[in-house]
Amino acid sequence: MMLRLQEESRVSWVEEAIKNLDDILLDHAHCEKKAASMALNLMFRYPHHPQLMKSLSELAREELRHFEQVLEVMKKRGIDFCRQKPSTYAGRLVSIVRKDEPERMLDLMLCAAMIEARSCERMKILSERLEDPSLARFYRGLLACEARHHQVYLDMLETIFAREVIHERLRDISKHESLVLQTPDDFPRLHS
Repeated sequence: MMLRLQEESRVSWVEEAIKNLDDILLDHAHCEKKAASMALNLMFRYPHHPQLMKSLSELAREELRHFEQVLEVMKKRGIDFCRQKPSTYAGRLVSIVRKDEPERMLDLMLCAAMIEARSCERMKILSERLEDPSLARFYRGLLACEARHHQVYLDMLETIFAREVIHERLRDISKHESLVLQTPDDFPRLHS
């Protein structure tokens, strides 16, 4: 399956997302901000891995650019950026993260990779199903970046861990991610 996802998004997510685009866009903005924060947090948590610093810095900047782009789309649609009840997806996903290093680092970065993969899949769906051509084009324009972000995390890990170790744990986390999606939030979010 695409981007190492165990299963595709359920049809009901697509229907809810399209009916609640304002909520999805606001959540998308929050997700981009959180993705930038994740990259920065990893920089501060793992300074003893200098080979990661440039990639994480570039990732954080690109996520912030995406945040700004979503804000611009929201502004054009008359949607204010504000607090929003977050999806429980990421919190439930990272419940699999082990406590001790270096396993914790491996798991955190693989969870980040899975979030990017799911984002890519959901944005692809939106780009194909949205009736608004400019919004569909916007999501289509983000697909390559989201897929690349997924791969950047895997590439960074290969500078520290054996490929077999990474892919074995990625399979576990991917299975866990599919279980997380089986209990969706009861409100529409990009990762609900």
